[in-house]
Amino acid sequence: MTKMKGIKCLLSTEKSMRLMQSDNKLIFVVEPKAKNKDIKLAIEGVFNAKVVKVNTYTSPSGERRAYVKFNNETPAIDVATKLGLM
Repeated sequence: MTKMKGIKCLLSTEKSMRLMQSDNKLIFVVEPKAKNKDIKLAIEGVFNAKVVKVNTYTSPSGERRAYVKFNNETPAIDVATKLGLM
């Protein structure tokens, strides 16, 4: 089992940048069958960041996105920097 099981990539859009700065959230594109608990454990394991909440959304085209809110002690911008987004 890989640590990033179920997570495809980090979404880089204007909305995701706004959420990162204002709400300390990142948006990940995930596998359609990924569970919220699995997403949370994968992100906490890889980035050593405390995840407060995970919400998922499935678009009409079938793409599933996970809105991940991080603890105030772990800024989302630090996680994005580790991924090379910033």
